[in-house]
Amino acid sequence: MKVGNIFKTLTTAEIMLFVIFIIYLVFPIATPDFIADSVNSSLGMIVILIITMYLFLYTNPFLGILYIFVAYDLLRRSSRKIGGTVRHTPYVASPSQASYVQYTPSQDTKNTELVEMNPIYNTSLEEEVVTQMAPVGHSDTNQYIESSFKPVIDDVHNAFSV
Repeated sequence: MKVGNIFKTLTTAEIMLFVIFIIYLVFPIATPDFIADSVNSSLGMIVILIITMYLFLYTNPFLGILYIFVAYDLLRRSSRKIGGTVRHTPYVASPSQASYVQYTPSQDTKNTELVEMNPIYNTSLEEEVVTQMAPVGHSDTNQYIESSFKPVIDDVHNAFSV
């Protein structure tokens, strides 16, 4: 099937929609605030999905494929606008990222929150006394203590000595 034959089967409304989609993709047209707010909602994304399915089922497939690019660009352009203002945060690489990325905290923010959650450990009185009084770990390992104690084995009831 030739490309020319495919475009000959387009209706006037489909051709106009095709031209509008191409213009929207080529030029950096800003998304109006009321549309951006609607697109960022769950209902807006469901509507975009329904429009995509409708275009694939009832119009030319090229128009449906082109609409997928238009829908992606619409989501990308409207994700910058939340509540009528453009969000610019220092940890977002580009303004074209999705809105959930804009609210993801940076590593510095995470580190400060973790320090707040894990305060500096203070030793208790018992731990200080045990540290001062216990000889374990503080004595010289090469030093042996001579003792007059000699252990005596009781009856082992026919057990072998290890």
